[in-house]
Amino acid sequence: MWADLHMHSCLSPCADEDMTPANIAGMAHIKGLQAIALTDHNTGRNLPYMKEAADYYGLIFLPGMEITTREEVHLLGYFRDVETAVAVGEIFTEHLPKMKNRPDYFGTQYVMNTDDEIVDVEERLLIGATDLDLAECTEIIRSHGGAAVPAHINRGHGLLVNLGLFPEEPEFPVVEVRPELPVMEKLITGKRRLWSSDAHHLGDILEAVSDVPTERFSLGGLFEYVSGR
Repeated sequence: MWADLHMHSCLSPCADEDMTPANIAGMAHIKGLQAIALTDHNTGRNLPYMKEAADYYGLIFLPGMEITTREEVHLLGYFRDVETAVAVGEIFTEHLPKMKNRPDYFGTQYVMNTDDEIVDVEERLLIGATDLDLAECTEIIRSHGGAAVPAHINRGHGLLVNLGLFPEEPEFPVVEVRPELPVMEKLITGKRRLWSSDAHHLGDILEAVSDVPTERFSLGGLFEYVSGR
């Protein structure tokens, strides 16, 4: 399954404003992808519109988000359905510092529908670290039936870069790795690996180059792979 499972929409202040759900799905279709995930920072508010756009293009859609833990580690949370992901996103947003976004400094935070219309402007600053540690964030994800995957472990804000090792608990059977950067192979032996774009710009979305070897060509099969089952 050709997939890109780490992308940011115009709701993430660090992403381009043209990263709308419709544009993301359209670009993924043009590039030959079969499955995508949306992983905005500490929120899931654009997920319903992203699913609508993905469905239009016949893409398998995995709802997700990228959480920043108290240790400044980036952690991907994936879920089987949009409703659960949106609810969990609100939990993480509430654990962010109570700061108002400054669009002129951090960037805009738009909830955008599939007609590229602004539905809402998120006032709370979505980037930054929550007050929850890695174990607590992982527990919230898994207690809601989700899969927790450490993001870009061998890059800035990655687990191996920030912590230097994998903790004994929680255990992570699946990790995201940046293929262009070195990683100590013995640390990830036996783990499933994801390679995604972390796209903040439309041109950064992957071509059909990252193959997720699912046993079933479905959302269920994709979720089983990212959860390590």
